[in-house]
Amino acid sequence: SCSSPPPDLSSLPSSGINAEWPLRPGKITFDVSGYISGANIETYLLEKARVIRQALNERTFHIFYQMLYGATKEMKEKFLLEDINEYPFISNGHESIAGQDDSQDFLDTLEALEIMLATPEEIEAILKCVSSCLLFGNVKVKQERNSDQAILTNNTVTQKICKLLGMPAVDFEKALLKPRIKVGREYVVKAQNQDQVHFSCESICKAIYERTFKWVAQKINKVLSRNQFQGASFVGILDIAGFEIFRINSFEQLCINYTNEKLQQLFNHTMFILEQEEYRTEGIEWKFIDFGLDLQPCIDLIEKPMGILALLDEECWFPKATDQTYVSKVENEMLGKAKFAKPDFRSQADFCVLHYAGYVEYKADKWLLKNMDPLNENLVQLLSESADFFVAALFKDTSSNPGFSSMANAGQTSRVRKGMFRTVSQLYKQQLENLMNVLHETRPHFVRCIIPNHEKKPGKMVAPLILEQLRCNGVLEGIRICRQGYPNRILFQEFRQRYEILTPNAIPPGFMDGRKAATAMLNQLDLDPRLYRIGKSKIFFRAGVLANLESERDEKLRVLIIGIQALARGKLAVENFKKLIQQHKAIQVLQRNGKCYLKLRNWQWWRLFTKVKPLLQVTSRDKEIHEREEELKKVQDQHNKDKQTMEEIEALLKKTMEERALLNEQIFREKEMAAEADDQRVRLATKKAELEEYIHDLEERIDSEEEKNMKIMSEKKRVEGTIAELEATLADEGNARQKLSIEKQQLENKLKAIEDSLANREDNIAKMTRDKAQMDARLKDTQSALIEEEDKGKALTKQKVKLETMLQELEDKLQKKEKSTDCDSALIPLL
Repeated sequence: SCSSPPPDLSSLPSSGINAEWPLRPGKITFDVSGYISGANIETYLLEKARVIRQALNERTFHIFYQMLYGATKEMKEKFLLEDINEYPFISNGHESIAGQDDSQDFLDTLEALEIMLATPEEIEAILKCVSSCLLFGNVKVKQERNSDQAILTNNTVTQKICKLLGMPAVDFEKALLKPRIKVGREYVVKAQNQDQVHFSCESICKAIYERTFKWVAQKINKVLSRNQFQGASFVGILDIAGFEIFRINSFEQLCINYTNEKLQQLFNHTMFILEQEEYRTEGIEWKFIDFGLDLQPCIDLIEKPMGILALLDEECWFPKATDQTYVSKVENEMLGKAKFAKPDFRSQADFCVLHYAGYVEYKADKWLLKNMDPLNENLVQLLSESADFFVAALFKDTSSNPGFSSMANAGQTSRVRKGMFRTVSQLYKQQLENLMNVLHETRPHFVRCIIPNHEKKPGKMVAPLILEQLRCNGVLEGIRICRQGYPNRILFQEFRQRYEILTPNAIPPGFMDGRKAATAMLNQLDLDPRLYRIGKSKIFFRAGVLANLESERDEKLRVLIIGIQALARGKLAVENFKKLIQQHKAIQVLQRNGKCYLKLRNWQWWRLFTKVKPLLQVTSRDKEIHEREEELKKVQDQHNKDKQTMEEIEALLKKTMEERALLNEQIFREKEMAAEADDQRVRLATKKAELEEYIHDLEERIDSEEEKNMKIMSEKKRVEGTIAELEATLADEGNARQKLSIEKQQLENKLKAIEDSLANREDNIAKMTRDKAQMDARLKDTQSALIEEEDKGKALTKQKVKLETMLQELEDKLQKKEKSTDCDSALIPLL
């Protein structure tokens, strides 16, 4: 391996399928020879919100638990650590994980940092930053009664934070409670209320942890990168959580689910679309199967213009925008689309999105702030001027802060030029697009991790849970297409080279086309035609066919290897036999010589011969001694020369080693400088890209203005031509104007006479109008008098009719009375 495992500052949830981990792609690079040349890791999405709050039964990042439970007494005093229950940011206390010892993991983390060439001062600074992140949650403030100003209830916590981060306590409290903001061209002091102070603490805490996390990742990359040259090839591993569906889902879940939609779309495209397209390209008879796995509508709902993220960015530019205005805009734009729905009225969510894994309800609480990622500029300035070199280095480039810079005011944002600042969603979309480009340029392989149970117990399998994960991951659809299709394929030449051993007589000597050779081999293998298809450049097999061919090939190779082993063992046995025969002959010779010696050892002449033989060389011994002495003298001289040369070489070697050490140290410093230069280059490249985008926007505006200018110039030329024509016409009409002026004068005289006559007539008309008005008034009076007289006449007529009716009635009564009187006068004579 390149090095030991890097320290793990990320978190491991204690329960649930969905893990809220950052996107952490790792890459191992190889040189042209195939040896490992380096490695690096990248972080795309760090869930900073986990630092300040966690869901139920969830842990925060591991380093907090490791530090609180693994630090020694001296370290706790040095880093101002308290009991875990004293920190509000660790809301759920100590959620233990079976088989994990936080104390031992803390020692392993410190050892890993040392392996990563982190100095003791840097390790101490990292632990100080981690401790300060916990202390930010202990800052207590209260609201003054008659103002919006918040005040500290106790400044002990702020003093601890300032001691850890190397800041003056007085300036820190001023920046936290009464920050200076720029209004126009002047700076004014703004009073912060209780909520704004808490928000400032949370945002600066997340920023410190994020920058520390990225510093560790950069440190690891510096150590793992053995050289500055890019490898010829690489193997990348992308570790990402699955779809997250909680009871309440926020902005982080939308980003993770959006990423999973893109990766699942890549998986579907690779497994289903490209698979069937390859059948069609190779000329395989195949009926296209639509698995209904197109995720593009949901992706467009999130990332396209006027999508969820685009509307969120748009709302961030309005000073008076709130989460509710954003939700209203999303509903107005998205309502009626296939993948968007409104939640149930009993739900706390604001809107619902149909993801690949199912319906997910999102609550847009503080989405604008999360997207802008605002920081208190006064606090950032203090951190950049910290007395601690590590903290100052973390915030030395405050302009590269992703998002908007704010005064920790929930409703206050500053307008900046387009292209100069990016929101969190914009940066995330750009990073995800770069990642997808890399994945499209490589050959991806997918590893699906299945959780057997929520309790993390060994030997327990929850079938519905596993089946749901297989369905959500697209594994079931993959198995289905593998059963219906031809999952195994091999090139003609590779098939011939690998399996020609099974058909030794199928291909005649000489050249033969790859397709014909493969067809001949398949015919001799006597395979069922339904189990394979021959394409234009490949042979496609049903599942299991290639495995059977491999088994037959292994059996054939086993037989051949056994034959080779038999021949080799026979050859070795023959060699061993010949060796035994030679040993037997040698033993016989030794025995014969031994017997001869036993016969001669007691013979007197043999004894005399053995004693006289050494004396035959005495005469030449002096000469040999002299020669040996001369030779010894030469050897001693040579030894002295060699010793002197060795001393010189040792001195030169020592000097060379010192120079090498200096050069190594200089190379290490130059590497660090080069790494810093690379970082600076990356930052400058990022800023350059932003400026280029801004310049591109300006160029587009310039082009549009130039087009308008061209149109205006053409219009100007046309108008100038028209003016010239009009001037010529005006010159021609000059004479006509004089004639017309004379005629005009005559006509004016006539008109004056007519006007005088008309004035007289108007006077007459006015007089007649006045007379008419008087006559109309009189007529109106007469008509009113006539109406009154008619009314009186009508009244008198009614009275006359009434009197005539009364008179008639009286006459009738009188007649009746006269008749009765006549009757009485007639009866009197009778009586």
